[in-house]
Amino acid sequence: MAAVKTLHFDSNPPPFGHEMRKCFSFDPEYINMNHGSYGSLPSPVAEAIKPYYAMAEANPDLFHRFTSVDLIRNVRERMAKFIGAAHTDEVVFVPNASHGLNAILRDFIWEEDDIICSCNTTYKSISKTAQYISDIPPHPENSQFTILFPTTNNEIIENWRTYLQSLNEARARSARRLGRRPKIVAVIDSIISVPGALLPWKEMVKICKEEDVWSVVDAAHSIGQELDLNLAEADPDFWVTNCHKWLYAKRSCALLYVPKRNQHIVKASFPTSHAYISPKKRTGPNFVEQYEWNGTLDFVPYISASCALDFRAWLGGEHVINAYCHRIAIEGGKRLAQILGTEIIDQGNDFQFTLNMVNVAVPFPATMSSDFEIDMAFRRKLLIKKKIYPAFFYHNGKWWTRCSAQVWSQVEDFEVLGEVILEACKEIIDEFGDGSERTMTDVEDNMEKLAVREPNVQSNQEVVCIYS
Repeated sequence: MAAVKTLHFDSNPPPFGHEMRKCFSFDPEYINMNHGSYGSLPSPVAEAIKPYYAMAEANPDLFHRFTSVDLIRNVRERMAKFIGAAHTDEVVFVPNASHGLNAILRDFIWEEDDIICSCNTTYKSISKTAQYISDIPPHPENSQFTILFPTTNNEIIENWRTYLQSLNEARARSARRLGRRPKIVAVIDSIISVPGALLPWKEMVKICKEEDVWSVVDAAHSIGQELDLNLAEADPDFWVTNCHKWLYAKRSCALLYVPKRNQHIVKASFPTSHAYISPKKRTGPNFVEQYEWNGTLDFVPYISASCALDFRAWLGGEHVINAYCHRIAIEGGKRLAQILGTEIIDQGNDFQFTLNMVNVAVPFPATMSSDFEIDMAFRRKLLIKKKIYPAFFYHNGKWWTRCSAQVWSQVEDFEVLGEVILEACKEIIDEFGDGSERTMTDVEDNMEKLAVREPNVQSNQEVVCIYS
């Protein structure tokens, strides 16, 4: 069987910090503070996969029908060990986490009064997937769990337990009416996209088991950032991660983990493979075979995951890489908050949610609009004009910036970013206003509407309800 060649290096790697930029292909004028969104491909990994592209073009039939299949089986074996899966055939490649999560959620056989639950911080395309599933027959209920930062792990865990128990009470009522027990499927982030925060997902999965709830873990940001993954021990029902983000694989590359006990749920790959066998005709497993070929695509990014592991080993390995990135995230976040005169989202809780992404409040007035146009203004002013960019988002009444720390990052990058954000904030307030005039207009409009609809209700009570 063909195997992916191991990368060998003739010298030691550059020191972490700006010297490490020579291992990537960045524009010299660009400061990458948003690695978390799309990842960054190391130059040695890009070079290492060139021969596989040459193979694909030299003999497309041979590569796609034989060579790539063997190579990807070889990489799956390595990746399964890396994430602590019990069996290689519990792990397959998909293009990205959204693809894998859709494959899982759309393969459940939904029935009346089933419940699919996500969170207010669930990645938008996945929360929209949950909404879509609820919008079509048989219309399972779309329920949402709320996390508002600042908070604590203990608070999230206890609220999660209470939330699932309440869903179970609703399920019991439905069961008495229907004569069967509806299912509950919960989408859980391991690391939220925005805010970029590590959740106590293993504890949340455990509570799912206690409450007989299916756990679907969106681990898009986990591999390469979350240390010592052991999925056989954590035992989620489903788990999906992007290798092209923190692991340094080529875009697009993700892993879909489905333990053997649950592979009957994922009846068909997405899109459906020529290898699909009707469940009533199966005499053995049909999970891996479907994902080995379900349409022509660029298979080399999947192969690159093995090369990325070699590159990371050259840098010193997972603990060395992440110790540096975490330190820079904390130190850089503190410095950025100091420049902006704000705070880190979890600085009052010993940074328990921060791995390599740090979330710092933007110095806008409390009345500032939450409109998407504000985010677009930041993109234009920072990414296009200044060639530096973190992510921006609105959460719990405030604008925040999510900054990714990487092996090429230094605290000085956060200092540059701070000055740029201060300048951009002033310009955005000048262009859009600080929201105070708009807020008062909204209050007056709402009071007028409520006065027409509920003439006997005191207006001050109604205003409290609007903004609670």
